[in-house]
Amino acid sequence: MKSLRPDFEKALRFFGRASRQLVQQGFSAPVLVGGAAVELYSNNLIATGDFDIATSRQEEFEEALAQLGFVRPSGSGRATRGWMHPDFRLGFEVVSSTLLEGLADRERVIQLDLGADGTVSILSIEDMIADRMGQFASGSAPEMLAQAQVLAALHTDMDTAYLERRIREETAGDFGIQHLETDTAG
Repeated sequence: MKSLRPDFEKALRFFGRASRQLVQQGFSAPVLVGGAAVELYSNNLIATGDFDIATSRQEEFEEALAQLGFVRPSGSGRATRGWMHPDFRLGFEVVSSTLLEGLADRERVIQLDLGADGTVSILSIEDMIADRMGQFASGSAPEMLAQAQVLAALHTDMDTAYLERRIREETAGDFGIQHLETDTAG
């Protein structure tokens, strides 16, 4: 692994341990999506405050987190959907039971071996970029275009045919791979 922020690396290792528990129970490994995947793929250029997880076994995943010392924040002004650990400031939240509404190809999920801390599954770079483009196209997150462009600039060895298809799917056909070039998204 490249140099990671200390809290991020701790959180990633805890995710590996929780993932290992699910796999040992015979379930599919949960998949890292969202900002934490972007942080990994951008080599820390884009930082996150949480780990978004896709798993069809939310109850079992949250039980694994609890066994690892995670708690749900409570009280006034606290988000209650996610889980926090006292050793770092990054929260964990199950955001979906499927990978991008079932549109992402699970065969493309990347496996990152963390040694004694297990293995983590990460949404493919192509699906991550397509997700960011979909959020941009929705009008709710204009900053996601820049994230998609940074990721595309850093990863030139992508499956461009798959990426084009996935961007078109996520943006209802309004955007394509050409919009990943800076200055062409407008």
